[in-house]
Amino acid sequence: MNSAIPSRKNGQLTAGVTFAARLTFEHIRHSYYGRETIRDVSLTAEPGEVLCLLGPSGSGKTTLLRIAAGVETQTGGRLLINDREMAGPNAFVPPEKRGVGLMFQDFALFPHMTVLNNVRFGLTAMAAKEAVSEAMHALERVGLSHYADKYPHALSGGEQQRVALARALAPRPSVLLMDEPFSGLDSRLKDNVRADTLAILRESRATAIVVTHDAEEAMRMADRIALLRDGQLIQVGTADDLYRRPKDLFAAAFFSEINEFSGVVQGGLVETPLGTANAAGMGEGRDVSVAVRLSGLAVSPDAGAIPARIISRRFLGVVELLDLAIPGTERPVRSRIRADMLPPGLRDVTISVDPKDILVFEKS
Repeated sequence: MNSAIPSRKNGQLTAGVTFAARLTFEHIRHSYYGRETIRDVSLTAEPGEVLCLLGPSGSGKTTLLRIAAGVETQTGGRLLINDREMAGPNAFVPPEKRGVGLMFQDFALFPHMTVLNNVRFGLTAMAAKEAVSEAMHALERVGLSHYADKYPHALSGGEQQRVALARALAPRPSVLLMDEPFSGLDSRLKDNVRADTLAILRESRATAIVVTHDAEEAMRMADRIALLRDGQLIQVGTADDLYRRPKDLFAAAFFSEINEFSGVVQGGLVETPLGTANAAGMGEGRDVSVAVRLSGLAVSPDAGAIPARIISRRFLGVVELLDLAIPGTERPVRSRIRADMLPPGLRDVTISVDPKDILVFEKS
């Protein structure tokens, strides 16, 4: 077990520092009843990094997490921690000996145990007195030491999530694996709990791999994001990389709402109902997809290049979502604008497009 000494900062107990590990998926393959669920994925989480596995349901992100934890076995490739083979052709290290912590989606707290006993549950290698002390340190780290004698049912969802985090961190794992850790929380709680969790991860300095299907959550938390689809790794990079330079139409649509058009490259350009897009570097005559972010469409009552008519508008608080009819396409074009920018009852408007929100991809 990695050991560390908790320290105090401004009188508060901070997370004990662990020895963060590098975790590597090397050409991982996995099949389930003959169906390939992971397809040759190679990916490394660097020491102390928060890496998010992002993708829709069925993309393979939770399977990768289970392989890292040792509760699922791959059909090909190797899992390495600090360059030591944990699972592969030459070795299989059991889960409890990997120095890995696992935090489940449903928190998996034992209802018949006190909060303290839930947290000390995995500290079996310690003497009882030392395990209690370590569990209390973990609870103080997440601000819940005063709930040590309570039972999980007496805690809110956010508090239960923090207990689950304390239990996962108590053994001081070198890698912490978190499966959709905020999905069960009320939307009003998510921001605060997520920010608190990230602060604790930074203090503990453990390598963290977080599974999520929420692109905004991944962007808020991750140092890097690995985007998956159908068991394949689509793109890896920072939030800035994936948002500004998506590899394909799937990646673009995952990080922002888009209008999609088809076109053909002619002279390095492609014509769309929203104007001409730059397709430099793409082959002449190639079929392409053009994505235009909703946030990149400015709608104005003044005269402009692209006339439009508002079909519907939905007030969403800070913003409004517009459906617009424009020449050149039978499908409505959508725009997301700040609320109250257009007067009530307005129908005829014009559209302008920010060039940085136009993305062109070759069709496969």
